Amino acid sequence: MDRFAAKKEDARAQFSPVESQLRGMKEMSSVYAKTIEELEARLASELEKAKSEAEKAKAEAEAIVAIYRADAEAVQLQVREAAETTQTRAHWIVELTKCQSRRETLEEIHARGFDLTDEIIKAKEHEADARALASSGDDDDNGSKSGFENGEDLDGEEATPEEN
Repeated sequence: MDRFAAKKEDARAQFSPVESQLRGMKEMSSVYAKTIEELEARLASELEKAKSEAEKAKAEAEAIVAIYRADAEAVQLQVREAAETTQTRAHWIVELTKCQSRRETLEEIHARGFDLTDEIIKAKEHEADARALASSGDDDDNGSKSGFENGEDLDGEEATPEEN
């Protein structure tokens, strides 16, 4: 029995340092667990902050993109309108040229002795209408008219009031 008691004491003596070492490890484990929890909490806080900043930046970027898209659409509309205006103006310039040519032809025929006064008057009216339509963009753009539009003939000579 004494021998068993002695063995028991020896075993306790051997386990005593292991037991204290185990207690130390448990305490260290507890400290590490607290440190890990603190780091996780800090990381979660930083993650939320980063997500918030990312969402804010995304919203700002989307707002800027929306503004640029609106501006781009406005520019496209202006370009389309300018192209249509230019095309319309070109059409009326062609019509003006046709009217002038017809009037000149009628005046040449009239000069040869044929009475085409009514046709010449109608041609001049058509020419005036075409001139007004062809030059409507010029009046808006620079406010001035060319000599031709001020009543000069194609040769640069002044037209008489009845020719205008």
